[in-house]
Amino acid sequence: MLFTKKARAKSKMKIKLTWRVWLWIIIFVFSLVAIFITPTFGQKGVLVTNVVQNSSVFNEGLRNGEVIQSIDGQSIKSVNDFLEILKEKTNLSEDTKTIIQTKKAEYIVFSNNPLEFSVSEVPSSNLKWGLDLAGGSRAIIQAENHSLTLTEANDLVDIMRNRFNAYGVSEMNLKPVNDLNGNYFVLIEIAGATPRDLKNLVSQQGKFEAKVGEQLVFIGGERDVADVARSGQDSGIYSCKPTEGGYFCQFRFTVYLSQGAATRHAEITKNLDINRTQSGVYLNETLDLYLDDQLMDSLLISEGLKGVVTTQISIQGSAVGETEKQAYDNAKEQMKNLQTILITGSLPFQLEIVKLDTISPTLGDSFFKYILIAGVVALALVALTVFLRYRSKAALLPMIVATSEIIITLGIAAFLKWDLDLPSIAGILAAIGTGIDDQIVILDEASEQNKETLGLKQKLKRAFAIITGAYLTTVASLVPLWWAGAGLLKGFVFTTLVGISLGVLITRPAFADLIKSIKKE
Repeated sequence: MLFTKKARAKSKMKIKLTWRVWLWIIIFVFSLVAIFITPTFGQKGVLVTNVVQNSSVFNEGLRNGEVIQSIDGQSIKSVNDFLEILKEKTNLSEDTKTIIQTKKAEYIVFSNNPLEFSVSEVPSSNLKWGLDLAGGSRAIIQAENHSLTLTEANDLVDIMRNRFNAYGVSEMNLKPVNDLNGNYFVLIEIAGATPRDLKNLVSQQGKFEAKVGEQLVFIGGERDVADVARSGQDSGIYSCKPTEGGYFCQFRFTVYLSQGAATRHAEITKNLDINRTQSGVYLNETLDLYLDDQLMDSLLISEGLKGVVTTQISIQGSAVGETEKQAYDNAKEQMKNLQTILITGSLPFQLEIVKLDTISPTLGDSFFKYILIAGVVALALVALTVFLRYRSKAALLPMIVATSEIIITLGIAAFLKWDLDLPSIAGILAAIGTGIDDQIVILDEASEQNKETLGLKQKLKRAFAIITGAYLTTVASLVPLWWAGAGLLKGFVFTTLVGISLGVLITRPAFADLIKSIKKE
């Protein structure tokens, strides 16, 4: 056997800490730091995850990453506490003072709008859980009737990220992916979003045009639109009335045009005639608003704007609903969509969704719990099997090494901010299984039951030849999976490769040194 009765009878077993063992220990400690030492370590409250740009609270200076400790003197320890306070800040008829206290500063906001930012629990680690565990929606999209190149896919990602940021979405992952045939897609993952939200965000190309007759005045995007009012008196729902079968709500907001667009408006309107009606004096043409070539609204142009270079115009719109609240919410959603398109401009292609998935946070928690239980049970069974095989406490070293490999892999994922989803967790388990197999190979080769006359050094060298061959074979089989399924298996490939590479380069050599040290004892 590997360990003789004489060796087991010793009260203490000295283990020599070689440089390989020290390297393993140091990387393990740094992995623990990477996982658990967060920017908000030890802070209590809720974490600000997104602040709507140009909102009142944004203008006061509140930013993503701050930890809110209290609002109006009421202590906040969880998201539920925050939501309870938020209920008191809705449907306000006049500007109300709100005092937001964070660890960094105190912010005083006067507004009649709801608090325009979102929060989450303060993270206890730096690990980023993917959609499968955090909940949300995932979509793979492609251009309609067009095969994307890598450059076009990257451009599309940049434009869509700007649109989502303007819409108020921060917890998202956008990246170009491709399949084994070389076709490029865009992968979108948004934590906390529903499939309907995600579909609405990508279904419209968002080509906004404002025309007088057939002449283009301005389009959405930074070329013609300098800014869009999104809060305060210049933006909001101004009227809700009952109508046949429900309610009808109207919205308006101010758009600030570039100098070029304002000059174009003056040139187009200077030759128009004037119409006098009972409701007022207007030009004989309207400013027609088109979204994706569909007429959305027609605005009367005041007589005072004829031939005048003005950089400020008011956009109006409406929405209906079965109840007043539903109509109000629909109008607010439509206004927000239109504001986003005006800010970011149109997408270069009409898009179609190839695959759309959703998963609830509750389901993600269940998956994680069962995977954790399965992993612990598997390690326990393997530990028992190895112990019965070698009849020594030192034979449980593979379990210690396997546990450390899990921590080191998670540490690397935390350092790289890699999203850990279900394929990633499966990859970690696969790497651990491979690692235990390798360590058993080392134990068997070093065992005294081996009747060959080879020395321990030669036996371990043979073990590493077997381990290296298995490693290279595994790598060769995993590489094609990086592109399979439009990139949805990348998490599995990444964590498996990291796990087995750590084993071959760091933990297996350290384990072999420990075995040699124990063997000498």
